[in-house]
Amino acid sequence: MAARAVKRFRIREVITAKAPSVLPPAAPSLSHVPRRTNPFVPQLNAKTGKWAPPKYSLRQQADLIKKARKTGMLDLLPPSMKTNKARERLAVAQAAQPVIKTQVITGETSSTPTNPKDAGWQRPVEWVGKVRERKVAGAEIGNRLYAGRKRMFKGHKWERLAEKRAIRRNMLLRDMPKRIARYKQYYRRRRPNPLKPAGTPKNAKLPF
Repeated sequence: MAARAVKRFRIREVITAKAPSVLPPAAPSLSHVPRRTNPFVPQLNAKTGKWAPPKYSLRQQADLIKKARKTGMLDLLPPSMKTNKARERLAVAQAAQPVIKTQVITGETSSTPTNPKDAGWQRPVEWVGKVRERKVAGAEIGNRLYAGRKRMFKGHKWERLAEKRAIRRNMLLRDMPKRIARYKQYYRRRRPNPLKPAGTPKNAKLPF
């Protein structure tokens, strides 16, 4: 089932599809290797100057990559961000395995066609389209979530303001006796003295 899906993809995109009419400026390719538009990457329309999205979405690409990895046909898929990552993981996994197991796997998953009639969909193809690798900070160290940040978690608001609040609290408590004395003296001076006659405010207005 997985090999059939990869075969249908190759027949649809290699044998049935036509060669791109407008080729990007690149190095001249070999005459015997056909050129096909890479359906995994965006393509630039030369007439309108706008970019068309990939023919296969990332979800469809992931499904094809899973099936190709299961059947050993990962080299038959066109290059893309997901395909390149899958090939790197496969190379690392094969390098970590013993030599004996690697020979058995390569013998079972050989992509050399046995039937001459089926050689058309497995022939080499030059895919037209530029794969733009997205650089993610921290991907090389395996920590993309908190790469480039001063702290791993921003915390709650009360946690972020706790240090400033503690500094202000210590400053206020340091001069608290003076503040209390000044507060009491202020209201004590404003308290009216019952032994003195009541004074009129300076800005008092007569009623007539």
